[in-house]
Amino acid sequence: MSDTFQNNHREAENLARDLRRKGIRDERVLAAIGKVPRHLFIDEGLREYAYLDKPLPIEKGQTISQPYTVAYQSELLKLKPGEKVLEIGTGSGYQAAILCEMGADVYSIERYKELYLTAKKRLNKLGYSPNLFFGDGYEGLPEHAPFDKILVTAAPDEIPEKLLRQLRVGGWMVLPLGGRMGQKMTVIKRVSEEKFSESEHGDFIFVPMQKGTEE
Repeated sequence: MSDTFQNNHREAENLARDLRRKGIRDERVLAAIGKVPRHLFIDEGLREYAYLDKPLPIEKGQTISQPYTVAYQSELLKLKPGEKVLEIGTGSGYQAAILCEMGADVYSIERYKELYLTAKKRLNKLGYSPNLFFGDGYEGLPEHAPFDKILVTAAPDEIPEKLLRQLRVGGWMVLPLGGRMGQKMTVIKRVSEEKFSESEHGDFIFVPMQKGTEE
């Protein structure tokens, strides 16, 4: 095992310990954070910041979320191994890797063709095999529904109705809901075919969720 590999692994484990101190309690989330090499999901020029608890820029004016935010959203999912999860906004692929490490059956959709292609190559190289799609997150993946859980990694102004319909009864969606000035992390549970319950879990800032795709 190379010194570089050991150092990277140590940095990821230190990040997980930092997130534990900040209140993340799900051991499977922390184990995944401690294993996924975050530096491989960003530009090499930002390597020194890879394991700090801060968001970083990626291509197409997007960001790789702050690790605490990734961990917090993942914790709210309360994932069980084998659950079918739809992620809206693949981005760098880091969140998808975390979900894969947690044993989820991951379906992820990205509206930017460049990000989709880069994430697919990166995740496959690292040995992760999520089902990745280039498309409009507002449409979801109805042909693969229903999903046990849905995770939205960009902020819509309103709850995307089509995504609600792709949840199984008993499943739930985690999303940052609100405008550009800030959002409430929201959990929406599908109680029955027509009934949903909603709860809020703190303030966050995400990039806006956009409709359509971009080649």
